[in-house]
Amino acid sequence: MVEPASLLRVTVERLPHASDLPLPAYATMDAAGLDLMAAIPEDEPLHLAPRQWQAVPTGLRIALPSGYEAQVRPRSGLAMRHGITVLNAPGTIDADYRGEIKVLLINLGEEPVSLVRGERIAQMVVAPVARLAWSEEQIDVQGTARGVGGFGSTGRQG
Repeated sequence: MVEPASLLRVTVERLPHASDLPLPAYATMDAAGLDLMAAIPEDEPLHLAPRQWQAVPTGLRIALPSGYEAQVRPRSGLAMRHGITVLNAPGTIDADYRGEIKVLLINLGEEPVSLVRGERIAQMVVAPVARLAWSEEQIDVQGTARGVGGFGSTGRQG
């Protein structure tokens, strides 16, 4: 794959327990997320019983530039096949965090699931972060078609 000059450069460190694992990569040219892998011992698969969660190490540390975040999201295949998802999805990695990236996985399925070293467990999407400044004032709730309608209020008849 040719590397465009417009790519965001992010410093990454592979920790010793991930030294033999490949760096996260995009599966296709237009993929939004990079696959994160489980950096667990080769001889110790990770077992997740139904409704059990665990922080799974990736063996990676990153240094995001200021003004960016990384979001850790579930992989659709694990969710579809086994009910495995990211408990705090999307998990946020702030630009000033320098610890190991860990993925908080939960088994929402009916059967126990075993994960092995190098298995793709989540995806990471890097995105710009907009900062805000509050402007406190009264809001015109009649100024939109929705008004104060909450969950499920759009498209509802009567």
